Amino acid sequence: MARVTTLAPYDAVLLLSFGGPNEPDDVMPFLRNVTRGRGIPDERLTEVAEHYHHFGGRSPINEQNTALLDALRAELVRRGHEQPVVWGNRNWAPFVVDTLRELHDDGARRVVTVLTSAYSSYSSCRQYREDLGGAEVQLAAEGRSLEVDKVRNYYNHPAFARQNAEAALAALRELPDGAHLVFVTHSVPTAMDDASGPTGNWYEAQHRDLAAVVADAVAAELGRAVPWELVYCSRSGPPSQPWLEPDVNDHLRALHEAGVPGAAVCPIGFVSDHMEVVYDLDTEAEETAREIGLPFARAATVGTAERFVAGLVDLLEERAALARGEQPEQPAVGSRGPVHSVCPVDCCRNLRGAKPAACQVDWTTPEPTAAAQ
Repeated sequence: MARVTTLAPYDAVLLLSFGGPNEPDDVMPFLRNVTRGRGIPDERLTEVAEHYHHFGGRSPINEQNTALLDALRAELVRRGHEQPVVWGNRNWAPFVVDTLRELHDDGARRVVTVLTSAYSSYSSCRQYREDLGGAEVQLAAEGRSLEVDKVRNYYNHPAFARQNAEAALAALRELPDGAHLVFVTHSVPTAMDDASGPTGNWYEAQHRDLAAVVADAVAAELGRAVPWELVYCSRSGPPSQPWLEPDVNDHLRALHEAGVPGAAVCPIGFVSDHMEVVYDLDTEAEETAREIGLPFARAATVGTAERFVAGLVDLLEERAALARGEQPEQPAVGSRGPVHSVCPVDCCRNLRGAKPAACQVDWTTPEPTAAAQ
C-alpha cells in the first residue's frame, strides 16, 4: 500500500497524558487534582506524596512526555506531515483545556489525540475522554468550536507488542534459565474492570491477551516455553474495596517460595518510566526481590523507541483515513482484533455518574469495530 501523506481532516495532533508535579510544592495540589471528588483525606495523600518526594518532588513523566512529543514531531515531519503536535494533561500543567484553547486560537478546528495509555478502562480511557469532552464544552461556552477525536487503544498494535516482546526477552536473558516473565500493570477496582469496554472486563482481558502474545514471541526466540503471570501494582483503594490481584510484591514472594530462579518484571501496562514504574517496580518490587534473594530484572517500557513511535504515527494516519471515510488496514495481534476509535456511550462507564465525553456515539451494536464512524 502507498504511504499516507496527509492527516486531513485533522489540523493538529494532541498528546494527552496524566500529568505530574514539577517541584515539591506541586505534589499535594497535584494529588488533590487526581483524587478530586473521591473523598480521599489529605492524610492518605501525604503517604502517596512521599513517593514523589523520594524523587525530589518531581514526576519523571514530564521529561518523558517532552521526549515523546519531540519523537512524534520528528516522525511526522519525516513522513511529510506538517500539523502541529502539542501536549496536554489531565491533572497538571499544561492542562488539556488550555492546550486546546491555544490550538483553537492558532486556527485549529479538528484535533486527533494520542493517549499515553494503551488499554480500555475508565481510568485509562474514558476519564481522558471526559476531560476532552469537558474541555470541548468549556471552549464552546467561550465561543470556541473545536472537534476532538482519538486513535484507537493500541495495546495490541503490532508495534507496541513487538517492542514489549523485545524488552521482555532482553530482561529474561539477564536471569538464570527457568526464570518467569512477570507482566505488570496498574491495579484498578474490580468493579472498574467489570465495567471496562462496552461489554465488561476488557481491561484485564486485554492485558492477558498482550501478555500471551509477548510470551509466545519470547518463547519462539528462545526455542522453549516460558512461564508467565499477570500481576498488579499501585493499589490505592481502601482494604474493603476489591481490586485486581495479585500484587507484584506478593507474587515475587510466591515465586521465590516455589523455587523459581528469577523474575523478569515487564511493565506492559505503562508506556514510560513514570512514578508507578520507578517507585512501585524499581524501588519497592526490586527491594522485595533483593530481600528474599530472588534474581530480578526489569524490562524497559516502550518509551520513545523508534518502533513504538512509528506505530503511533501509523495509528494517527489510520485514524485520519477513517475520518475521511476510507477503510485502512488496522493491524492487531492476539485474539481480540482492533479496538474501536469511536466508543459506545456506555463503554468503560463512569461508576460515579455519567459526564460529557468526547469520541463516542450511541451504538446499537454491542461491540463496534474500529472502523465505525
